[in-house]
Amino acid sequence: MKVTIAQTAGFCMGVSRAVNMALATANQKKKKPVYTYGPLIHNPQALQFLNEKGISILKNIPKAGTGTVIIRAHGVPPSDKQTIEKAGFNLIDATCPRVVRVQTIIAKHRKLGYTSIIFGDEEHPEVKGLIGCAGNKALVINRLSELDNLPIFKKAVIVAQTTQDLYQFEEAVKISKNRFPHYKIFNTICDSTRKRQEEIKKLAGSVDAAIVIGSYNSGNTCRLAEIASQTGKPSFHIETEADIDFSIIARFKHVGVTAGASTPDRVIKSVCKAIEKKL
Repeated sequence: MKVTIAQTAGFCMGVSRAVNMALATANQKKKKPVYTYGPLIHNPQALQFLNEKGISILKNIPKAGTGTVIIRAHGVPPSDKQTIEKAGFNLIDATCPRVVRVQTIIAKHRKLGYTSIIFGDEEHPEVKGLIGCAGNKALVINRLSELDNLPIFKKAVIVAQTTQDLYQFEEAVKISKNRFPHYKIFNTICDSTRKRQEEIKKLAGSVDAAIVIGSYNSGNTCRLAEIASQTGKPSFHIETEADIDFSIIARFKHVGVTAGASTPDRVIKSVCKAIEKKL
């Protein structure tokens, strides 16, 4: 069996940066104990590795505490940062620079009286952080049909969650330019997301089946799986090699592999080795 791995697979810049910052902090005794506010990234294998290095997950902010709290790659509302510092923690911000860009756009336009329309998943931590930057002037849409029910604002800015579906957002932009020509639109989907989505679409078209590796609760990974499936080729979303059904994979001569932005390289390698060994 031939296995082709997408060029852009595994940790993106923002995830690598966040993980490296966390590990560097854990190595400094004066900054311990070390926590991340919520999961640093969306991958159980990576989180287990961080836990083994002494980095715990802080689910709620206590009234008082010691040590260091690292802001997750997805970012958080500005009010959460203030609460963390007020509680007495040392704060390290590992928010992805691409997410910071979106936060800055929203915060800047909020001061100018703009309403922010965010194309993304309302329950995703990145979007929750963006809403916090917008104050009470934000709307979140996740489907093109929701554009039909949008109220018309005097001033509005449209942005995207950095890991949203590129093709869906491009369509949303076309519709918005027609219906709301006075709105400001920023394509804030990050380059890594765009490349992954373009690659899996092209790769799936040239192989017999596609395998997408990454956490089942990772938004960007789930979108890669959706795009692969939309090509009409058999596609499989797995977290590790333990999830592979080799009786099914054995039917194909050529398999394409990609992985979400928070999937460690070692997991990708383990999956590919398992396929090559057994098939």
